[in-house]
Amino acid sequence: MSMFHAENVATESERAPIPMSDIDMALTSQLVVAWAGETGEERGLGWWRSDLASEYGGEDLFRRLLPGTWRWAVLQGARQAARRMDGELRRQDHDPDRIISLFSLGFELDERIEERFQDLKRSGRAPHDLLPGLEIISDGWHRDHFWDWVIGHGEAEAAASPVGRRLKGNPPIALDQRVRKLVAAFAPATKTYPLPHYRRAS
Repeated sequence: MSMFHAENVATESERAPIPMSDIDMALTSQLVVAWAGETGEERGLGWWRSDLASEYGGEDLFRRLLPGTWRWAVLQGARQAARRMDGELRRQDHDPDRIISLFSLGFELDERIEERFQDLKRSGRAPHDLLPGLEIISDGWHRDHFWDWVIGHGEAEAAASPVGRRLKGNPPIALDQRVRKLVAAFAPATKTYPLPHYRRAS
C-alpha cells in the first residue's frame, strides 16, 4: 500500500459520519432564522428585504404558482435571501473563506444540507411534518417567541468584529453543537443582521 493511499484511508476512517438529525437541525435553524429575518407585512426582524412568508406576500404567489410545493418554496426563497445577506457580509472580510456562519458551515456541510432540503421538498409532505422544529413559525411572527427560541440554544461568548459578531474559541466539531452556538450568538437583538461567526484556523 502506497503512503498516499494509506493517508487517504486514514483520513476516511477518521471522518465521522454526520447524523441526519444534525443535518435536519442545521437546516431547521437556517429556515427559522431566514423566516424571522424577513421584512414585510408581518415585519419580522427586517434583516433582508424579502416578504415571502406572509399570507399576502410571497405565500399567495407561490400558492398559485406551485400548489404542491408552495410551503417549501416560501422557505427556500427566504433562505436564499438570508444566504445572500450572509455572503455579502462575509465578503467584506479580508479572508472570507475562513468564516463559518449558520449559512456557510463549510463546503461539504453546505452541500449535504442543500441535498437534504431538496430531498424533503420532493417528498410531497409539508415542512412541519418532516422538520418538527419548524413549529415555532406555524403561528406567525411573534418577536418574543423567536428570541425565546434563540435563547433556548444556550449561551455563546462573542465580540464585535468588522464584519459581525465573532464567537470566541474554535468552532465545535459536532455539527449540532456548532449550530447551537451560532444560533445562540444571534442574541442580543440588533437592527441589522449580526453575522454570528467563527473564524476557521488557517
